[in-house]
Amino acid sequence: MSKSYLLGVDQGTSGTKAVIVSLAGQVLGHAYRPVTRIYPRPGWVEQDPTAVAAGVGEAITEAIKHAHIQPDQIVACGLACQRNTEFAWDVRTGQPIGNAITWQDLRSLPFLEDLKQWPLSAEVHQRLGYGPGPYMSALHLAWRVKNDQAFQDANRSGRLRLGLSAAWLLHTLGRPSGHYMDTSLVQAMGLYDFRARQYWAEWLAFLGVPPDALPVAMPTVHDYGFLHITGPDGKTADVPVLAMIGDQQAALFGHNRRRPGEAECTHGTASYVKVFLGRETPNLGKMDVFYAWHLNGQQTYCLEAPTTVIGAVIRWMRDEVNLVKDYEELDVLAKSVPDSSGLYFVPAFTGLNAPYGDPSARGTLFGLTLGHTRGHIIRALMEALGYQLRDILTSVSEETGIEVNELLVGGGVSASDIACQIQADLLGIPVKRPEFTETTSWAAALLAGLGADVWRDLSELPPLPGHYTRFSPQLTNGQQEAGSERWKQAVSLTRAWGDELHNPSLQKS
Repeated sequence: MSKSYLLGVDQGTSGTKAVIVSLAGQVLGHAYRPVTRIYPRPGWVEQDPTAVAAGVGEAITEAIKHAHIQPDQIVACGLACQRNTEFAWDVRTGQPIGNAITWQDLRSLPFLEDLKQWPLSAEVHQRLGYGPGPYMSALHLAWRVKNDQAFQDANRSGRLRLGLSAAWLLHTLGRPSGHYMDTSLVQAMGLYDFRARQYWAEWLAFLGVPPDALPVAMPTVHDYGFLHITGPDGKTADVPVLAMIGDQQAALFGHNRRRPGEAECTHGTASYVKVFLGRETPNLGKMDVFYAWHLNGQQTYCLEAPTTVIGAVIRWMRDEVNLVKDYEELDVLAKSVPDSSGLYFVPAFTGLNAPYGDPSARGTLFGLTLGHTRGHIIRALMEALGYQLRDILTSVSEETGIEVNELLVGGGVSASDIACQIQADLLGIPVKRPEFTETTSWAAALLAGLGADVWRDLSELPPLPGHYTRFSPQLTNGQQEAGSERWKQAVSLTRAWGDELHNPSLQKS
């Protein structure tokens, strides 16, 4: 039986997706399994490593069923996975050591205060590519070094292994060729000096993280071992894993954003802008720099910038203050008014992210009158997203000289035509929304195909399935600038309010 298919796996925070892709790039089978999050204490968020692995196996089996193929027809597999959710296991017994601590977990907050006293703390962003935060695997591991007895015992005996879910899956569902992860995932753990291309020894020593337990950084396309997979009829096969990548980087790759200046934005709880930078290592002050992918001996880079929590604000509007009944009502309300009628919404419910980096800011509405309606508020929120994206792309231009001429969008609020149109209007560039949504797992499959020599190079890769909806800007430069200036004024007032609340020395007596 000929091997004519590729397997792509996207092991994410909320769930796992598996796709079977033909050599022409068409998705023939798809499956999803949710991941249960565990909340042992307030602020703690964990995942059961055994359940995560079981869900991946089940998703693969179901995808094979929908594709009507056999496991031994699969040429190769690619793994994309969530970042900053670290897994620990005993290499001798093969068993996990406790639950995985997810990137949403806040138990490491006290370590941020300790970090301020470390003599090398000013070097963290420059060396790691992004600043420290409670989401970092590095700080989760520092917590486990001090507080997890089983973790300490495995470390002392030399049996401890650490990695993100892609490495854990190879260990528990197959056989790894070594303790490896690709460069994008190694950097994502927050321990790796991405400019020097090695683990930062002083940082590891400060945190107490054992270097021998960490994965070796490898190219994106590499022989990582194999997964032992099962079809719906019980037939099995060992499928080589020939690619590994972080989920955000996989989305960028899958959207074919592979030339400097090409950008993609994934709308979710927050909206993440990713811009491909190419082969040069940039020095950015406000933006986070990540490895993109390492192919054909060349390491490439991307920047990543999150907006405020737009998706979470929409849920708050629905669940807490009853401004909307459901997501479908967003479009209805936004279309009920021609504009926001001078209303500006700064949705800094958890602070302002890039390019401001101001955690003390809080959500505000400016310009309210008795004539404003729910429609104006929804419209102002959609405009707030557009203005934040504009600020981010302006910072990209200022810090790198790269001009983004088109933005691809997906997920969350991108399902709204009017939200996409507002983004195009305020950015002054076209916004494109693809019909196809399984970009991350699809990209993992394509990368595995490169490893299996299905395609010789990037130029031969198939295009993203389906069509695009294009939104062209309809405002003049003058209208864009006028709105942007008022938005910046609103942001400035919001930040001043937050500074005064959080800094007693600024409060008037």
